[in-house]
Amino acid sequence: MKNTIPFIFLLFTAFFSYSQNGTIKGTVVNDLNNEPIPFANILIQGLETGTTSDVDGSFSFTKLNPGTYNIICSYVGFEKYSGKEIIVRNNKPTTLSIRLIPRAETLQEVEISSSPIQNSSETPVSLQRLGAAEIYRNPGGNRDISKVIQILPGVATTVSFRNDLLVRGGAPNENRFFIDGIEVPNINHFATQGSSGGPVGLLNVNFIRNVDLYTSAFPTNRGNALSSVLDIRQIQGNPDRLAGTFMLGSSDVGITLDGPSGKNSNFILSVRRSYLQFLFKALALPFLPTYNDLQYKHDFSFGKNDRLTVVALAAVDQFALNESVNDGLNDSALVQRNEYILGNLPVNNQWNYTLGAKWTRFRENGNQLIVVSRSHLNNSAEKFRKNISVPANLILDYNSQEIENKFRYENNALFGNWKVNTGAGLEFIQYRNETENFVIRNQDALLNSYQSSLGFFKYAGFMQATRSLLNNRLDLSVGLRLDANSYSSKMSNPFNQFSPRIALSYALNEKMRLSSSLGRYFQLPPLTAMGYKENGEDFVNKTRLEYIRNDQWVVGWSYTPTDFSKISVEGFAKWYKQYPFSLNDSISLANLGADFGVIGTEPVASISEGRSYGLEFFAQQSLSSSIYGLISYTFVRSEFRDPGKEFVASSWDNRHILNITAGKKFKRNWELGIKFRFLGGAPYTPFNIPLSMTKSVWDVTQQGVPDWNRINSARLSNAHGLDIRLDKKWFFEKWSLNCYIDIENLYNNQVFGPPFVDVERDNAGNPIENPNNTNQYLPRFIENSSGTVLPSIGVMVEW
Repeated sequence: MKNTIPFIFLLFTAFFSYSQNGTIKGTVVNDLNNEPIPFANILIQGLETGTTSDVDGSFSFTKLNPGTYNIICSYVGFEKYSGKEIIVRNNKPTTLSIRLIPRAETLQEVEISSSPIQNSSETPVSLQRLGAAEIYRNPGGNRDISKVIQILPGVATTVSFRNDLLVRGGAPNENRFFIDGIEVPNINHFATQGSSGGPVGLLNVNFIRNVDLYTSAFPTNRGNALSSVLDIRQIQGNPDRLAGTFMLGSSDVGITLDGPSGKNSNFILSVRRSYLQFLFKALALPFLPTYNDLQYKHDFSFGKNDRLTVVALAAVDQFALNESVNDGLNDSALVQRNEYILGNLPVNNQWNYTLGAKWTRFRENGNQLIVVSRSHLNNSAEKFRKNISVPANLILDYNSQEIENKFRYENNALFGNWKVNTGAGLEFIQYRNETENFVIRNQDALLNSYQSSLGFFKYAGFMQATRSLLNNRLDLSVGLRLDANSYSSKMSNPFNQFSPRIALSYALNEKMRLSSSLGRYFQLPPLTAMGYKENGEDFVNKTRLEYIRNDQWVVGWSYTPTDFSKISVEGFAKWYKQYPFSLNDSISLANLGADFGVIGTEPVASISEGRSYGLEFFAQQSLSSSIYGLISYTFVRSEFRDPGKEFVASSWDNRHILNITAGKKFKRNWELGIKFRFLGGAPYTPFNIPLSMTKSVWDVTQQGVPDWNRINSARLSNAHGLDIRLDKKWFFEKWSLNCYIDIENLYNNQVFGPPFVDVERDNAGNPIENPNNTNQYLPRFIENSSGTVLPSIGVMVEW
């Protein structure tokens, strides 16, 4: 966007009182069987303050200044725990459950280091972890987890106003999200059906304890992923009393409550309401989104051996057109752009929810898990010519639902020196669709109308075994997974989706490791493609679709000078087979998905191939005194090809991704952070202007038609920007106040996308005929630029 709207900000700088009554308390237990660990050593780094757990595994630290602390816990025979930047508040105690991981071969008096930014023995490569404090303070992140993880290596995004995650050259629909072990189909508002991502995150980060991002070597109990698995763990409710947080940000207002609900249970609850539509109106944007969300967690303890966690997540998204956007505007280019967007953007409304429960049963030599959940997405969109809502002007009428009912069982146990995870999953998937839209065939726009109702079962079995060898210098992890479903005969045989994997990690010394992984992974095609019908026919893609296959190899080197710092280099290669391929447009669906709308509602076949490869560098210093920083650089190539043709750059071929984040804490609870991001220009497909200008086509589509014969033959310019954030905290006797100002794109860099294609119009707004071809209109090109200095403020009150 060309226009820059001035903002005036007021930051609270008045009176404050300081309170030294922060508390950390908790328990130290065996992660495998939940048995308390007495006499474990717990240390607060930098304070020379330590204690030991009592016979029940309990410990506490009192009279701490509010702030963040690094906690180290160790005990013979277990991996050392290092918790970075544990947040301590003055209004309520911080409760930790330190779960030490046993080392089966560790019988001698040694301690094994396991820093929170190191990788696990099960996944020794391609695993990064972010803590709550890092998420809160991320400049330009706006407390949105999808934006925050973009600072990690291998993660790119689109330059548009969206949260699409493009991990190691993969498409947005190749990512999977889990909250406390329960799968959530999407973590963004206004999701693209058949893909993932959206403009605004729907998770309240006040719930988050830490986040693990797997970009390869996925655990076998996390299926249906090709590019990443995002594993989010939430905090527990305050066990002592009811506490709350009020948050007022630049785009929404929300409240969080947490506290005890009984002697052995606690909860957290959050509700938010956006006022993003007012900001968009002030920025002269032609669309006005509004969202509401709810997040809930309830933990129950039934004796020492049984735990139950209930999780709920829900969102309601409404989308309106700002038809008065051009009132009073004098910028002709901006007026033209707004008119084009108003003429093409459908009105989209969504609601979705996930409700799940996880029961954990501990026993002497392990534990068992049962996870059940239900997710439901309702998505509707409609579009009328000139936005006049009469039947004759209807271009698109789309209503769809996706319902997923899931069951998963897991067993974790020690067998000699092996730690073994085994399990199985069963899902019942439903997809419903009612669609009227126009499709382009040759030079004609044809009406396609269909109704679809699909139901099928998915089932899976998995196993992963891990052990240490050579006096704990070598970690070995092997696993396998089988997936199948009842949709078609091609996908019903689980041995067609046999997924073996192996990972090795060797300690060169106490601080340096070499690691590698090799594995095969499968993902179900989009439900939109599986349930697609055309002209009253049955599921036209049923005999043509297969699971998407991806083989991955990763090798890496890591150096951890301290528990809270890390340097790593990783090389990766991914090979795609059986990717859905559009039979109408002759393109791979891997080149679609980073936009509003729906992906896969067309005839497709699993015949496309692709590959991506690259190199990543990562260096991180977590906050240990007053300075923290992170640098990540990724070189990536992503290519797909039509059957029998050469590889061409995919839409995710950004080549170069650079992130630099740094910050410093000052006295009196001031904190300053900066972030610089560079993203190489992605390829795009130019428009077929003669076809786009054909009257029979334009009168229906009202937009340019891509020239798929020149797929991704053009490339966008590079994108870069600087974000800065300033925080200030005040601690009163029983409550605290946190205010921040966050400025995105500080130096107002402009990013140019593919130009919009419109038609020349007369004074009445009617298209002008091409004098050299009466079957066509005259084209007009509209500049598609984005970028503005975007300041925002936030206020958070905790009591």
